Amino acid sequence: MRLLYLALAVWGAVMPMGYFLEWFAANGLDLMGMVDAWHANPATSGLVWDLTIAAIALTLFVIADCRARRAWLGLIAIPATWGIGVSCGLPLYLFLRSFRRG
Repeated sequence: MRLLYLALAVWGAVMPMGYFLEWFAANGLDLMGMVDAWHANPATSGLVWDLTIAAIALTLFVIADCRARRAWLGLIAIPATWGIGVSCGLPLYLFLRSFRRG
């Protein structure tokens, strides 16, 4: 499972970043323009809220789980989640969490 989690994390980074880079190439580094595009219609707004809530839940889980397990490397999944997306952050955390301790 570890390698599957790692593959999903890489895929979850590459796919969204490809679209983000394409958007930035066409529109420049206009972050507010990107946010406006995310809310172009009710379907995209719903998806943005769905992913935002999932990212918040994942962040809280990662913090609580890392604290309980004292496995601080897993905190890397938080910037991956907010900087790339849940599609990268969740499988990355599962990959990091799958390492055996001790």
